[in-house]
Amino acid sequence: MPNLSPPQPPRFDTIEDERRHRKQRLAGAFRLFSLFGFNEGIAGHITARDPEQTDHFWVNPLGMHFGHITVGDLLLVNEQGEVVEGNRPVNAAAVAIHTQVHAARPDVVAAAHAHSLHGKAWSSLGRLLDPITQDVCAFWGDHTLFDDYTGVVLDPQEAKRLAHALGEHKAVILRNHGLLTVGHSVDEAAWWFATMDRSCQTQLLAEAAGTPVLIEPEMAALAASQVGSHHSGWLSFQPLYDRIVTAQPDLLEE
Repeated sequence: MPNLSPPQPPRFDTIEDERRHRKQRLAGAFRLFSLFGFNEGIAGHITARDPEQTDHFWVNPLGMHFGHITVGDLLLVNEQGEVVEGNRPVNAAAVAIHTQVHAARPDVVAAAHAHSLHGKAWSSLGRLLDPITQDVCAFWGDHTLFDDYTGVVLDPQEAKRLAHALGEHKAVILRNHGLLTVGHSVDEAAWWFATMDRSCQTQLLAEAAGTPVLIEPEMAALAASQVGSHHSGWLSFQPLYDRIVTAQPDLLEE
């Protein structure tokens, strides 16, 4: 009989295999972010914690279009923000934000931040998302608001405040700035970002048309348990990854 149980995240025999897997997923996530229009000049970054040097993370080079990134382009950055592998500069805001997020959340493997259109628009309202659809219930009780704006996040203390605002949640809305999501895998963090941006778009559309009917709290909590788990986030990314690797196999080049 065929195995009809849901797919599970892979296990690895070696650190090298796990590192390669994380980097491939990271390159794939950047290509998808490009496909979804999450580019905004040099803004935006996704990081993946190195499985061996856990205070280091892999990140995109400064000024490289998401749609061009390959596995071989990724930079390894240490906790001081120094590039220790790779030959291009790194975004200073990426260093500030992700160093503090990864330090504050040892459980987090990956973090994603970009200046997506609908995330930016929603962030200007200074509000949390409401439970108006099943999909947005993934964030019910699991996202927060960084209710401040002081320019580009370059100061480590400002980044530390951002990480504190995130707390133990999977996402934070950065007022007048955009969205940031985290996960126990690159897959999960990237999926939460994509579906959160769509949830922002959905609520903007719904409120432009009228007054959305909210899902009752107990039903929102139930839906959150069904669509908001770590496994749900990982699993939801798999079709997207398969699509982008099939369409753009060069992203795997080392």
